[in-house]
Amino acid sequence: MKHRIVVLGAGYAGAFSAGYLARQLHSDDFEITVVNTEPDFVERLRLHQLAAGQELRNRPLAEVFAGTGIRLRLARVTGIDVDHRMVTITGNDGTGGTDRLTYDTLLYALGSTAADHGIPGASEHAFHVAARPAAVRLRARLDELGEEGTVLVAGGNLTAIETATEIAESRPGLRVSLVTSGELGGWLGPKAHRHLRLAFDRFGIAVHENTTIARVEKSAAFAADGTAFGSDATVLAAGFAVHPIAADSGLAVEANGQITVDRQMRSVSHPDVYVAGDSVFTIGENGLPYPMSCASAGPTSKQAAAAIIGDRTGREIPEIPMSYVGNHISLGRKDAIYQFVDAEARSKSWALRGRKAARVKSAILHLSVWALSHPNLGKPGHKYRLTTAEEPSSDVVAA
Repeated sequence: MKHRIVVLGAGYAGAFSAGYLARQLHSDDFEITVVNTEPDFVERLRLHQLAAGQELRNRPLAEVFAGTGIRLRLARVTGIDVDHRMVTITGNDGTGGTDRLTYDTLLYALGSTAADHGIPGASEHAFHVAARPAAVRLRARLDELGEEGTVLVAGGNLTAIETATEIAESRPGLRVSLVTSGELGGWLGPKAHRHLRLAFDRFGIAVHENTTIARVEKSAAFAADGTAFGSDATVLAAGFAVHPIAADSGLAVEANGQITVDRQMRSVSHPDVYVAGDSVFTIGENGLPYPMSCASAGPTSKQAAAAIIGDRTGREIPEIPMSYVGNHISLGRKDAIYQFVDAEARSKSWALRGRKAARVKSAILHLSVWALSHPNLGKPGHKYRLTTAEEPSSDVVAA
């Protein structure tokens, strides 16, 4: 009987890992199934563009996985029984049928969604851009507004900045404002911070700093001090939250629901479960928790895939560097900032800005998608065989 590997989620982390595993493991010994809610790979890094009204290219997962032998199941994960190695899924074929998948190895890569922080009215009235359906919903609302209306973006992180500037550029008739609990771009170096402020001034985006949204209604959002902000579309972009399904399954998790793993991305409570992407809690080389971001998907997915191969084939496991080099922020289609950080994740004084930074980010986005169908990144594929030993390997070598 083949060793069954089930991958939950086909975002940046899940799709890359699945493709890499399929090209490294022998199909006579391994069977790989990917469960995803949508038939297409969703470029989450571009969802603010989709919400603003731009068309994105469809990238069918069937094409991404072509020739790999990967089985794709279009379904929603509704439960995980880690003690019996079983995943419950509900199909997306319109019938709502339930099925159960058994696994020998599970790779959990379900990612995250927008955090609503328990704000009253957020689930009913607010929008976000952390998933394709949500971005499409916001786009439809902006289409309804046409050239008249107000958009309030709540948050001061990368997603909030990119969403506010993208909407302001794509729909100049709308009045866009941003509310943040701190200082806009306060973590940036002086040059990048000045560039960000100039961009917001150029787009005419009103900024309300040191303000926290405490309630959302259909046509307004209210700050903790009672200040009302009229809004025809309130967009929450104040961080990410992971799905509670991990904690509900019995896996060891952190207070925020992220799965606790060892250095090889194995669950500390269930070593046959590996984790990659936003769902994983791991410490970077700077001693700080790895951030929830698409930049984290690469190292965690490479480490998880390497550990699965090592544990199942008896090979040595390379230790993938868990470094974080900087923040890349789009400011519309022709402007951007690349803020480099030091080993302590503090912003350096220098940053790439303007059109050159925008071109660099565009190249990174194209490369990240290309890598899904070419996960070996120039290295030859292998067909490693399953060993009789099923226990995780303790051999680790530097990459």
